[in-house]
Amino acid sequence: MKEYRSYEDLPKIKLPHGQDVYISDSTIRDGSQMAGIVLKKRHKLKIYDYLHKMCIEKLEAFVFNERDRAAVRDMLDYGYECPEVTGWARSNPKDIDSVLSMEGIEETGILMSVSDSHIIEKMGLKNREEAQDKYIETLQYAVDHGLRTRAHIEDITRSDINNFVFPLVKELIEIDPNCIIRPCDTLGFGIPFVDVSEPYGVPYIINGLKEIGVKNIESHMHDDFGLGVSNTISAYWHGANWTSVTFLGIGERAGNAELEKILLFLKQRVEGFDKYDLSTISEFSRFMEDEIGIRIPCNKALVGRNVFAHESGIHSAGVIKNPFTYEPYPPELIGATRQLLIGDSSGLEVIRHKVEETLNKLMRVTITLDKHDRRIKAIQREIHRLYDTEQRVSLK
Repeated sequence: MKEYRSYEDLPKIKLPHGQDVYISDSTIRDGSQMAGIVLKKRHKLKIYDYLHKMCIEKLEAFVFNERDRAAVRDMLDYGYECPEVTGWARSNPKDIDSVLSMEGIEETGILMSVSDSHIIEKMGLKNREEAQDKYIETLQYAVDHGLRTRAHIEDITRSDINNFVFPLVKELIEIDPNCIIRPCDTLGFGIPFVDVSEPYGVPYIINGLKEIGVKNIESHMHDDFGLGVSNTISAYWHGANWTSVTFLGIGERAGNAELEKILLFLKQRVEGFDKYDLSTISEFSRFMEDEIGIRIPCNKALVGRNVFAHESGIHSAGVIKNPFTYEPYPPELIGATRQLLIGDSSGLEVIRHKVEETLNKLMRVTITLDKHDRRIKAIQREIHRLYDTEQRVSLK
């Protein structure tokens, strides 16, 4: 008989393909394009430092203007082995030259839009063939100049995958067999289920890329339909070995798949991924909130202020006896702390606990009370009176 009474008792799952997986963070690049926020140099350096503490493998950055380049130079001067700083370029040799001019950068992403809307309306090209020639020329230029490459297959979930994307990718990996192919679900149309075919099926895309010989696949999922994390996990599940994410999911429109959620999934739920350190997640999120102005919902997974807050009597009493009862992972895993709050549904057990805690904190008095103590019951009656007379208000 199996008993699940502690976190250690819970079994971990295995990725079906057993591959090692890695993370490339785009908070400084894609995240910086989020409307209404400004990432200053000191912010970028602090984000880089947090990512280093979390043991993230790569970070991508713009290198087009001097303010971006100055931040990248300072990151490189830190001398960290991880995350590796990588570049980003549009499909033209001039952008590749900008990356090449940054000593210390050895890899670049190259944007390759594949939907007809992007090719014709956005880029102003005549047809797919012209786009393909442009992409192949740029990748060849990067390889010839010694760069490792990532091909950012933009808007893949609104493209002709079989007749255009897969043939294009075949040519790309002929030039650079180790090229990281990044299928980008640019507007969040991807679906994580096996039975969904092109253009939406994430398993369909990942399996198709593997079948044509792609060695390295990196998902990049946007969250417009709320499926960013699900699609990222689906990509890993079907054999992708990289993903591109942002912390808190910041980015354009509804943002990207969240780095912290992927880290938690790998660390707590999947066998063999102890390489990541989640202990600064709470601190990192407060930094993003206080210094950059990101508004974090109080109930947002991992980073919301209420994820370890308990108010109802049943929940609070359960957590006091054994946190495993109502907490899916311990707060110290992400550097957070538990909060027991008093509300209209709070029972005698949590009121007793809070009284003991308060006496110890304010008066250094250590005492053990019985929850049926008349004073505890009097406090509970007073709490209910305040609610009955609507003198209590929500936290802001």
